[in-house]
Amino acid sequence: MPRSGPIPCGLRVDSSSRSPLRSFVFARSTGIVSQGHVSPTGYAIRPFPKRRIRDKPDVLWHTGCHAQAQILGCGALMDRHVHIALFRFRDRWLIFRRPMAVLTASSCADVPDVLEAAASATRSGRWAAGWVAYEAAPAFDPALMVRSVDGRRRLPLVWFGIYNRPVEASVPPQPSGRFQAGPWRPATSRARYIRAVCAIRELLAAGDTYQVNYTTRLRTGFRGDPYAFFLRLVAGQMSDQCAFILTDTRAVCSASPELFIELEGARLLSRPMKGTAPRGLTWQQDVEHAASLRLSEKNRAENVMIVDMIRNDMGRVAEPGTVKVARLFDIERYRTVLQMTSTVECRTRAPVPEIFKAMFPCASVTGAPKVKTMQIISELETSARGIYTGSVGFMAPGRMARFNVAIRTAVVDLVGGRAEYGVGGGIVWDSDAEEEYRECLIKARVLHASTAPGTPEPPQFELLETILWRPGRGYYLLESHLRRMRDSALYFQMTFSAEKARLSLKRAASRWRRRARRVRLLLDAAGRLRVESAVLSQPQHGPWRLAPAAEPVNAADVFLYHKTTNRGVYERAARGRPGFDDVVLYNERGEITETTIGNIVAELNGRLLTPPVRCGLLAGVYRGHLIRKGIIGEEALTLEDLKRARKLWVINSVRKWMPAELAG
Repeated sequence: MPRSGPIPCGLRVDSSSRSPLRSFVFARSTGIVSQGHVSPTGYAIRPFPKRRIRDKPDVLWHTGCHAQAQILGCGALMDRHVHIALFRFRDRWLIFRRPMAVLTASSCADVPDVLEAAASATRSGRWAAGWVAYEAAPAFDPALMVRSVDGRRRLPLVWFGIYNRPVEASVPPQPSGRFQAGPWRPATSRARYIRAVCAIRELLAAGDTYQVNYTTRLRTGFRGDPYAFFLRLVAGQMSDQCAFILTDTRAVCSASPELFIELEGARLLSRPMKGTAPRGLTWQQDVEHAASLRLSEKNRAENVMIVDMIRNDMGRVAEPGTVKVARLFDIERYRTVLQMTSTVECRTRAPVPEIFKAMFPCASVTGAPKVKTMQIISELETSARGIYTGSVGFMAPGRMARFNVAIRTAVVDLVGGRAEYGVGGGIVWDSDAEEEYRECLIKARVLHASTAPGTPEPPQFELLETILWRPGRGYYLLESHLRRMRDSALYFQMTFSAEKARLSLKRAASRWRRRARRVRLLLDAAGRLRVESAVLSQPQHGPWRLAPAAEPVNAADVFLYHKTTNRGVYERAARGRPGFDDVVLYNERGEITETTIGNIVAELNGRLLTPPVRCGLLAGVYRGHLIRKGIIGEEALTLEDLKRARKLWVINSVRKWMPAELAG
């Protein structure tokens, strides 16, 4: 019996298991049918009824579990079987719409033919976009063992849509829907995870393997728009490996930062990742964490092991003598983690299917040696991986292809209302089971931050510096302000030019009269600078009346450490204590941090003290100036310390010293 499945654009796919055909019939949205040659795959395509809806460019949405969507652009078709694909590529988005055909393989026997058909389409000027699941590995080498896949809604091992040239956009389309996801629950308990790591260490001791990439799955209920979930997942870490694919029954949401293969002409490269560390709260902390990661003997050893495996795999398709390690132990920054990467490249004439046969799955998600270690994985892991640790990507005309390693990837079952996300890490002899479990939790932070109940949308903000300008004297502590903005721009991966900032400030100052001004320098996510200013008002008479905040701040809130327009925590604190000039903030440990407009200085036992940055506060420019001069020192303070202080001040670089008193 032929296997049949619905696909978009008035097409239906029939797969006859042993009756290969040599042509595909493409039914276009105009109703015109044309025929094009494709390598033998055993797939035929015939028209099925369709209906049109009104055009709405630049809208992408999903409702319910039927994957209804309006494809971006004109002449869109409205059908429950609409397929859409988006890929991040070189700071732009590739948006695929109206697939001419959808190719799928549900068994390993069909995988090579389907992959060859997709590659063949690119030689006819088409693009192919889709995925290859981890469990497709035996199709490339029968010695590679995987867990069997079962279930009524079994995921295709290979899925590719065949498209005309994609639309390019500088920003992704915005969703019009929302989503709901319950708490993510691990499929493997902490105790079982630790037992598995201990079992792996025994195998390592016996010499059966050198490294095992052990993984587990997190699962949750899911309702609503998977595209909105995808944008939340990738917010703040738009790597060139991000991908979204919507089919009639599922959505693939990949926030992967890892490159499996990139092919351009004869140049092939791979950028495996091994080694993870948490992000700091400031640029300086990031630098320290990155240095620690780069110098870690364990992470370096794992990275080198995987690089050697990639070199060996790549050597199977490379021109002799061209395989080289272009970069070793680079550190890449993402929203929640730092990753150690290396780059391996070669020259090759091999087509994409041959490259997959030589290199899939990526060594970074298996371990070493690959064959024996994949056998161990199939015995220890409790479920099939699916697309997770497989690959999502596209092929284009002219020998161009890019595929990620599908880590940090969620698959949403639109029919069953469920979502699954894989997480794991490389286990070696000196791995600590508890530490490996914690590393999994670190890697899953991006997931929880995207779907936790009540989690607000990622804030849209600008970096901000508030600077004093005085006639005849210019900007006060200007270079310190520019350094702070530079460090925050580096942290948030925004483009900043100190020279352009100086020029913008100089132009603004040329228009001012001879009165001191309060100046705001702002930098947005696109790297655009703007200057705002107002005449500096007279200081108030008498001390500032301060009251303790109604609730503590979270010292792990990154926005406490950077001056931005995202001032929600300060605005809520001020609203909570009306009738006072300012509010004293404190963290969950009861340590004083700052006020809503400046840093706090207390005179205690003849010393002028201010809280250290680690308590959860902005490193004020004037505060730093006074510390460097030796005028004030750092020490953790409590509310009781402020009550017994001889004097209190609020300080900032515009008003400098403002006498204060604790009145609330």
